[in-house]
Amino acid sequence: MTFGEKLRAARIALNLSQFELAEKADIAERSVYNYEEMKTTPKPAVLERLARALNVTVAYLMVAEETDIHKNLDEEMFLANAKNRFGQKGAKEAQAVLAQASALFAGGELEDEAKDIFFQSLMEVYLESKAEAREKFAPRRRKSRKALPADNVRQTPSAT
Repeated sequence: MTFGEKLRAARIALNLSQFELAEKADIAERSVYNYEEMKTTPKPAVLERLARALNVTVAYLMVAEETDIHKNLDEEMFLANAKNRFGQKGAKEAQAVLAQASALFAGGELEDEAKDIFFQSLMEVYLESKAEAREKFAPRRRKSRKALPADNVRQTPSAT
């Protein structure tokens, strides 16, 4: 798949028009059109802005040998979503989950469609679980931190 095809696929996957992508990447709409039509290729700085706007890596856009565009795009978007919602630690955890799940299929004979369904479900469950954990545990920590100074205020005996 060419750079232009990958750019178009990533843009469409995010439901962005060429104009919207151009705005997000701070480039001209005509440039997006030219990149997708392979009339020109972007300079490195522009390529980085496009990748950031599409939540993919520069390598994803540039490496032509990738065979399964949708699987790689889904994984890239999943990892970017995990990073946006839960920070770098969340992205690393998500990547580890995908790597460990991939090991389940080593040497196995499962159809690609079944694997795709499994990984889609796994990615959804991961994001939902992280969100539930944040909701369940983070507020308590914040509340207890706020309450801690007031609770630990020493009462000085009043001189009467």
